[in-house]
Amino acid sequence: MDINILDASNYFKGLLILIGKDKRVTESESMILKRIGKALGFEKEFCEKAIRDILINNYIEDTPPVFSTEELARKFILDGLTLAASDNELHTAEVEWLKSVIKTNRLDIQWFKSAKDAIQNSKALPLRLEAEELMRV
Repeated sequence: MDINILDASNYFKGLLILIGKDKRVTESESMILKRIGKALGFEKEFCEKAIRDILINNYIEDTPPVFSTEELARKFILDGLTLAASDNELHTAEVEWLKSVIKTNRLDIQWFKSAKDAIQNSKALPLRLEAEELMRV
């Protein structure tokens, strides 16, 4: 699936906001977000600095991203759930923020609940991230 620069930026920024919602950034979250940043075509140094600074950057608004397609919004939510669960805890603030993305992009809340339950009940996180299937145009 092709992704334009605006959607790619919203995808990375949205997941960056997500990892800051519980006021801590774990090593697993950092590793996954670096993989996503690379898949979206962002420079390694840019991604590392953004991750390192997310908890102290007062200039990032936590407005839910709006994506150009429903399919892309679903991919974002699935990667968001994977990212949020990577530290073995789906924090309430993370889930609520993902719900705001669901609402903003007019996705089905039942689909979200099923996807969340699947991640929580899984013994391991997915090996492949949704963002790794995207091609930036």
